[in-house]
Amino acid sequence: MRPGVVVVGSLNMDFVVRADHLPGAGETVLGHGFRTVPGGKGANQAVAAARLAAGRMPVRMIGRVGLDAYGDRLKAGLSGAGVDVSSVSASRTRPTGVAFITVDSGGENQIVVAPGANADLAVADAEAMRRVFRTAGVALFQLETPVAVVAAAMRAAREEGLLTILDPAPSAELPPGFLGLADIVTPNEAEARALAGGGVLTPVAAAERISASGARTVVLKLGAEGCFALSAGGSFQVPAFAVNAVDTTAAGDTFNGALAVGLAEGLDLASALRFASAAAAISVTREGAQPSVPARAEVDAFLAAH
Repeated sequence: MRPGVVVVGSLNMDFVVRADHLPGAGETVLGHGFRTVPGGKGANQAVAAARLAAGRMPVRMIGRVGLDAYGDRLKAGLSGAGVDVSSVSASRTRPTGVAFITVDSGGENQIVVAPGANADLAVADAEAMRRVFRTAGVALFQLETPVAVVAAAMRAAREEGLLTILDPAPSAELPPGFLGLADIVTPNEAEARALAGGGVLTPVAAAERISASGARTVVLKLGAEGCFALSAGGSFQVPAFAVNAVDTTAAGDTFNGALAVGLAEGLDLASALRFASAAAAISVTREGAQPSVPARAEVDAFLAAH
């Protein structure tokens, strides 16, 4: 496998406010601690991959921002983390994407995303991505950019010999055969239910249904219960690390970025998932999306202590 990770996905500026509890339908709650934080599932995963690669391999981001201050700040943040942003272009018609995030006292969150420039990525852009794909061994994708674009990009990445990892978030209607373009699919519990057709399912049953839809390897992210993996070689569960959660924002993105790095470094799936679980565990003990992502030395020390 060629060393290196490419992330195709979203870049958003997050508007974050904390509240004692998350609002219900029609409810207004008073919040506190408002701040703006660089985010977007794609950008979060790129930052995680770069911090955890720690200079051992290149990490490149493909995406789109607006011609505005938020876009400039997002690109600067990625560059500062060690991400190559030469393939992050600017839309002339839409502003940078934004996300509105409320975090409760237990660290759970609600998120609403306005895609903005992320929606400007087009199917035709997938061919231009091949040049970047040829520099890496693993490609990460999510669903905050148009599904048709994700499909075209995953197909191009597979044709260039990359291992493709899909984070199917947020949940979306997917065309037939879409999951078959991913070597690894990593839904959380809600996304797994959507992919499996709904209903109350055990992790095994949900993973089996998703696998039947074409996914080669399914990794269910189960929060405090760890993660469950199903592949042609069998199934196994990786327990979570017990930590005091402060904010779960971007924990899944940290997990995916770490998983990509672990696999790009040649770890087997079980070892890569343990590495990813450790990175995610550290991230939930901190506030914010990208600011919560740990450095490689922190994860190595955490694993050595556990």
